[in-house]
Amino acid sequence: MNIRSYRPEDRAGVIRLWEEDDPNPSPWNRAADILDNKQSYQPGLLFIAEDSGTIVGSTMAGYDGRRGWIYSVVVAPSHRRQGIASKLLALAEQELISLGCTKLNLQVRDGNEGAVKLYESLGYRIEPRVSMGKRLGR
Repeated sequence: MNIRSYRPEDRAGVIRLWEEDDPNPSPWNRAADILDNKQSYQPGLLFIAEDSGTIVGSTMAGYDGRRGWIYSVVVAPSHRRQGIASKLLALAEQELISLGCTKLNLQVRDGNEGAVKLYESLGYRIEPRVSMGKRLGR
């Protein structure tokens, strides 16, 4: 298992992984578009897990100079419960710390108790907040 930064030759494997994880994405959530956007903004904050040449996990991070964010932690079903998500998160956290990040946030979809348990085991805590959003464009 190799946990590392994304490289352009990983594109097809990351898109495949994301599409398998979300087979019916919203128009604003297309894997190829998200990947292209990430490559034009903070491309060094995209990390992958590779097993024998196959992309089996990924996570994206972002940093705005004040807070860091974790987005889209995805591990192939065949490779879950092997510590891959934890390793991906550790690499993302390490990179964010190197940028000066002191606070990290993430959001979990309501009902995804497995993800909540994973994040809690890694030191994340539920913070009382109201999450709001507004779709721009598309």
